[in-house]
Amino acid sequence: MVATSRRPGRRMDELGDLVDVTTLAVALIGVGGTLGGTLGGAVLSQRASREQNERADRERAEDRQDQAQQARRELYARLNTTARAYRVAARDAVRAAERDEDVEPTILDAAKEAWSEEYSQAQMALPKDVLETASTLNRALGVGYSVVKQLPSSPNLDEAYSRAKAWFSGPLSDGVYLLRVTLRHDLGVEVEPDFERTHIQMLTALDGERKHLERLLSSEQAPAARPA
Repeated sequence: MVATSRRPGRRMDELGDLVDVTTLAVALIGVGGTLGGTLGGAVLSQRASREQNERADRERAEDRQDQAQQARRELYARLNTTARAYRVAARDAVRAAERDEDVEPTILDAAKEAWSEEYSQAQMALPKDVLETASTLNRALGVGYSVVKQLPSSPNLDEAYSRAKAWFSGPLSDGVYLLRVTLRHDLGVEVEPDFERTHIQMLTALDGERKHLERLLSSEQAPAARPA
């Protein structure tokens, strides 16, 4: 029997086909790796961009919050300063008048104007509890201003001076102190467990004293207003 074998040409064709398949597979793997790397890089880039934007948003929000907090501190500081200056100017005017010294009305009027300006701005920004305190003090300061202006026409000057000094060193001084404590409490600087109860008690006391003083001033002004 004569042995048969494949023809060299056919074997070469098969080898050529195998090379083509291998080349195609390698090419496909290369393309897939390139596409996968491109897509993976795009995903990572998008994720990094998103995280960067989120971080920037958080930083902007924190900056806005810090700026708002700083603006509130500055407003509270001006409110506290002008309230104290207003009370001191009125008290000093009473003491000067009692000593028969010349009283410069522009000092008290300037202090009153400074407080009024800060209070007007604060009305648009203060939280409810803080605004209640500032409003109560504003009315008390206004009565104090009337006390000073009505001193020259008081029927009993000794009594009027004594009453005025008691008002500025007592209830009104407590009112300015209450405003400062309330502002510090709202800022978180000074937090007391019994603040709410003490706050209500002091507000009620100040408002009651203010109404009582208003009635006294009105009763003194009534006879002067009647026709002779």
